[in-house]
Order: sequence, then structure tokens, then C-alpha cells
Amino acid sequence: MKDQLKKQLDVIQHRLWEMSDHLYHHPELGDQEFESMELLVGFLEEHGFTVEKGIVGRPTAFKAVYDSKKAGPSIAYLSEYDALPGVGHGCGHNMIGTMSAGAGVLLSKVVDEIGGRVVVLGTPAEETNGAKVPMAEQGVFEDIDAAMILHPADESYESGLSLAMDAIQFDFRGKSSHADSSPEKGINALDAVIQLFNGINALRQHVTSDVRIHGIIKEGGVAANIVPDKAVAQFYVRAASRSYLNEVVEKVKNIAKGAALITGAEVHIDNYELSYDNMVTNQTLSQLFTKNLLLAGIKKVNKSKESYGSIDMGNVSHVVPAIHPYIGLDSPGLVAHTTEFAHTTITDNSHRVLANGALALAYTGLDIMTNPETFEKMKSEFLSTIK
Repeated sequence: MKDQLKKQLDVIQHRLWEMSDHLYHHPELGDQEFESMELLVGFLEEHGFTVEKGIVGRPTAFKAVYDSKKAGPSIAYLSEYDALPGVGHGCGHNMIGTMSAGAGVLLSKVVDEIGGRVVVLGTPAEETNGAKVPMAEQGVFEDIDAAMILHPADESYESGLSLAMDAIQFDFRGKSSHADSSPEKGINALDAVIQLFNGINALRQHVTSDVRIHGIIKEGGVAANIVPDKAVAQFYVRAASRSYLNEVVEKVKNIAKGAALITGAEVHIDNYELSYDNMVTNQTLSQLFTKNLLLAGIKKVNKSKESYGSIDMGNVSHVVPAIHPYIGLDSPGLVAHTTEFAHTTITDNSHRVLANGALALAYTGLDIMTNPETFEKMKSEFLSTIK
């Protein structure tokens, strides 16, 4: 049956290359990916998928389903298609969105025979306010048995870990005054922000090595001779697990409250972007995918790298067996989030990589659907690792 998928790839691969290139030439930022969404949705509808747009309150999100109307597992492929400001598709989301849509179409060509459902989820704004978070929270994955996404990189890597992350804003309010003639009448909100930074720097010595805390002063006053009555800082706080991240975030918030108390300012604390959970790779699914990536034509797959990034696929991995592997563009040392990376996604070599990636995703879905023993092993592992 994998031979059937390979033959189907020969039919659609030129279309996949065209779609990826089109996304590259027409980059759209998160939650503004209307043209990108319509391109992918149109392709899926041409191949018999039923599509619902605007799910979880996100206008550029979608759920596309091909249902065999026979009993069997439900396999989901997740499409990303948001670009970066000033860089375009420097993270290769043009390839991600296309590979997932392509994999969905490939698997749909055999699912009527074997039973089950194929789902392609359009997941906007991964770079900022990832739609996978509300999808995980609002039950989009309740009827899905396995979720997969494949990310381009310099080389191929197995699915691994990511850090849980909270994006926190600290809004300090003080009282303005003339900084020279009557400073005693002012309350300096910027001083509170500086105390926040100092307190966080002192905290770094007393957290585990996986923790990352990095921030900016978004607002710090308007003139040197006016005591700032408003100052705003934004931080990303990351850790290897959600439970430990929650402990660290509580400490950071207490530092902010202390900074407000020291200076006499008031502080309002909230999240300015959605929170991401740590990625929990399902090893059964990951090992199966790695075998299929090699079978599809990728020559080498490295062990998962130590990643200190954060991805909204982490939230998905807490509600369904999931993987987030990387497929190499045969460019060792290529750095993501650069124009060089974006340009690399539309080369002839990357077209070949894209086709191999879509095929490997489809092969893996087929294996899960047709091998009950592997399916049960995957589900049992998930239940034992997610608490």
C-alpha cells in the first residue's frame, strides 16, 4: 500500500512545490494568513476534504476532514503558514503547511480501503500566539489518535523536547513629576522595572540550568527630566516542564511585586501571548516516523537535539500522541529566522525534501492505521507519560 502512496505523490508533487513557492512569495504574518489559508484549503477541497474555517475563534484556522465512514484511527497533520516580519518564511512554514496538506491528501487516497479519518488542521500564528493552544484547550484533538508536524531545518533530527514558556508583561504605574525641581513628589515606574531586572538577574543563580528568562523594556518614560509614571517590561520565562515553570513564574511575579513595593509604584501583571507547554514526544510514533523518513529517501536522521525553544505543538503533545521532528535541507549550519533560510526553501533540493517529507508523514499515518499492535503501543505510552 505504500507503493500506492508513492504513486500518488508522483501525481501531486508538482502542485506541492508550486504551493510552497507561492507561500514563499506571498508571506503573511500570524492571524493574517488569509491567502495562505485559502490556497491550502482549496487544494484539500479539490481532493474531497470537508473544511471548516475559522475554528477556535481564529479566522485563519481551519479543520479539513476526509472521512472513510469506516471504523479506524484518526490521523492529524498540522499545517503552519505564518511568516516572520521582515524575513518572510525564514522558518520554513511554507514547507510545513504544504507537507502536511500533501500528506493528508496522500493518505486520503487509501483510507477508503483501510478505514479511519484523515484530518489536516490549519494552525495560524505559531511564531507569536499559536492557535494550537486553544485547539488543545477546546477539544479539537479529542477525536484524534495521533498528531504530526514536520519542520524543515539544516539537517534532519528526531522529534525531541521543547521548553514550556510563559510570556509575561509587567505594567508599572507611578507618578510623574519634574525630575530636577520636585523629584520627591514623583514615583518612578522605570526604577521599578530596573529593580525587576535586577531581581530576576539575582534569581538566575537559584534555578535549574534549563530555565531561560529574557526580557525587554517596552516603555521606559518619555523624557529625562520627567519622572516616568509608566514603564512596561515584557519577559519570556521558559523551563523544561510546565510544573517547574509555574514555580519559576511565581518567583518572578513576586520579584515584580517587591519592585513595586520598594519604589511605591503599582504593578499589573498579565500574559501578553499564549503560554506554551513543553513538548512530550511519543517515542513509539517518533521511531516509526524516523524509519519512514529513511524509507522515503532521507539519508540520515540525527538524534534529537537539545532545544531550548518553545513551540505550541507542546500543548498538543499533552492531549494526544504527537511528534515534531525536523527534516534537513542539506545545509549544515543553516540558521532559521533568516532570509537565507527562506531562500533555501524554494530550491530544487528543498522541493525534493518537501516531497519526501510529505511521503514520510503519509507512510507513518498508514502504519498507525494498519498496525493495531503499534497503535496500542503508541496509546499506552501516551497514557503512561502524560500526567
